[in-house]
Amino acid sequence: MVERDKVIVVQPDKTILVDTHHPQFEEVRKKLISFSELIKTPEHMYFYRITPISLWNSAANGVPLDEILETLQRYKKYDIPENVIDFIRKHYTTYGKVVFQKYDKDRILIKFFDEEIKEKVEKLLEKYILEKLPDSILVSSENRGVIKTELIKHLIPVKDLAGFDAGNKIEIELRNITLENKEFKLRYYQSEAVYNFSKWKEGSGIIVLPCGAGKTIVAIGIIADIKEYTLIITTSNESVKQWKKELLDKTTLRPEDIGEYTSQSKNLTPITITTYSMLIHKRGKSDDMRNINIFTTQNWGLIVYDEVHILPAPIFRMTTSIQSKRRLGLTATLVREDNLESEVFTLIGPKIYEFPWKLLEKEGWIAKAFCYEIKIALPDKIYSKYLNANQRSKFRIASTNPEKIKAIEFLLEKHKSNHILIIGHFLSQLQEVSRLFNLPLITGETLAVERQKLYEAFREGKIKALCISRVGNFSIDLPLADVAIQISGIFGSRQEEAQRLGRILRPDSGNAFFYTLISKNTLEEDFARKRQLFLLEQGYKYEIVEFSDLIKGKTVSNNEGDIYNYINKIS
Repeated sequence: MVERDKVIVVQPDKTILVDTHHPQFEEVRKKLISFSELIKTPEHMYFYRITPISLWNSAANGVPLDEILETLQRYKKYDIPENVIDFIRKHYTTYGKVVFQKYDKDRILIKFFDEEIKEKVEKLLEKYILEKLPDSILVSSENRGVIKTELIKHLIPVKDLAGFDAGNKIEIELRNITLENKEFKLRYYQSEAVYNFSKWKEGSGIIVLPCGAGKTIVAIGIIADIKEYTLIITTSNESVKQWKKELLDKTTLRPEDIGEYTSQSKNLTPITITTYSMLIHKRGKSDDMRNINIFTTQNWGLIVYDEVHILPAPIFRMTTSIQSKRRLGLTATLVREDNLESEVFTLIGPKIYEFPWKLLEKEGWIAKAFCYEIKIALPDKIYSKYLNANQRSKFRIASTNPEKIKAIEFLLEKHKSNHILIIGHFLSQLQEVSRLFNLPLITGETLAVERQKLYEAFREGKIKALCISRVGNFSIDLPLADVAIQISGIFGSRQEEAQRLGRILRPDSGNAFFYTLISKNTLEEDFARKRQLFLLEQGYKYEIVEFSDLIKGKTVSNNEGDIYNYINKIS
């Protein structure tokens, strides 16, 4: 090992420290994300952590154990603690030691490839065991999901090869020419994702692609490949419409083949599209979720979970009982702020395809994004109030800093030729921005018809700027949007940060600009660090800018040049 390879420090708590100034930093970062998770990013160091689920995903995706260990050995600065090596070996090799196989129509064979795990599992599953066989046990197929959920609590992942039930068949092909009279074919990485899912022995899993990279198109390719009844669950009524539009435009499906199951219409058809909120809706607290039975009322061959990282708990529970159905999860990030990644892994499936954001950007499939954090001082009187407030109040005071209005005005002027989304968490703040700058505002209270009108006007360029609440975080197709100004968010949500950047990554926009307005010397700075973790892991860099410097035109350098001159040039 040469001196230049000494990039990382592996600690006994499974944390890996990486020197961001080292010439091999980028090379090492790309290797580490295949088996560890980025957890924090101080100024000169990245911190990664090796976890059981990061190792299971590596094992499921065929990353060799020797490759993981060789990466750590090659780039280590000091000897790797033995407990870390033992941890990696233990959890990586646990995946595949408990395997589900179909025994007959009603029973599953659980096969063991480790005697110690066999004894442990037999004790845990005592009430589910129908019969003990050499190196295996028989359980009821009905308990397939329950058993997987029980085992994951004890850090025992299941390799589920018990197969899946075929759904009713439907005729569907991809078009070469869309209804909009455009040439159409899957991009190469979309074809790879379809192929990976179709050949995946476990039958179910998750595809991770950035917003704007065409996750919907990948799912359509899979539906066309499987040719079976499909239930698609998405985030909003707008997204339902978008799915239907894409299916009709790019496949040979007829309008009568595609049904919307929403509050406006409840049509169960070979391809049915609904929302998470529709499925878990109750008339009253004590009432049942009447629509949840949609999972079993049709002989589905595939269930698609759009934005799978936000899967609500009742859907988890229902998914436990439908493990014999093929399940496809779509997401831009598997990060969950509730730490339920293991449930997604267990009940939907492992990550089976991912493509790096920055590589897609380099190849021109998504827009090139420039990310800036603009620091804005609180007025003295408000800062005094901030210092004496509790944590929750501090967050709101910092988030709704009235000086942010000046930054919004500055950016609107500099980007007046662009298409701008102003995104926030606090409705009163968004309402004030909407009023001051005479901009349309979309919130959860905006009627569906009005939302559609505003979205369409934005797509057509009739509206150049739009204020939008959290409803804009997911599944909104606004290809002209090329500037996002984030004025407030949910504490330290990495998921929300990635989704909001994703709103401006459609390739139509060329270059995209993502601004986050942060109150200086407040806890909003700490939350911003956490929010940015996922995107930093993907290779994005945030330039930190003082608003007081920006309005004076002072030079603030970055890899692409001076931010002031750069945005001044494009205005």
